[in-house]
Amino acid sequence: MSIQAVIQDYISEDDFRRFEDKYTTEKRNNILSDTTTFEYSWCLIRSQYKEDIRKGVALLEGLCSSKTDQRDYLFFIAIGHYKLAEYNMALKHVKRLLAIEPKNHQAKDLEQLIHTKLKSDGLLGMAMVGGATLVAAGAVLLGFAVTKK
Repeated sequence: MSIQAVIQDYISEDDFRRFEDKYTTEKRNNILSDTTTFEYSWCLIRSQYKEDIRKGVALLEGLCSSKTDQRDYLFFIAIGHYKLAEYNMALKHVKRLLAIEPKNHQAKDLEQLIHTKLKSDGLLGMAMVGGATLVAAGAVLLGFAVTKK
């Protein structure tokens, strides 16, 4: 599966409810496993809602601190940050993953996608600043022209 397909993959309502119910039941009964937390986090990150994605990232970051199977956790944390347009955080996590697993092709593809996005957003930001500067300069010139009359 391409990195674009991973990013654009959304979970169905039925699957979301199934994993949410499993997570809620285990949590309520104090038998919550890392596997169930991961599965639910993965569903949250595949949601179309930013608050769900944030919750999924937070749950995965909690799992990361337990030092178990960090590879998958780091990958989906990076995906979550990317979907939230938090590209620097996405890059930080994908670099951590590549430090653990340097030949991971999906992580390399995600890193490249993040760099491309950062570059394009940087250029867009510069264009917006340039455009705002031109508008301000035009307003100043217009002000001078009006006051001279």
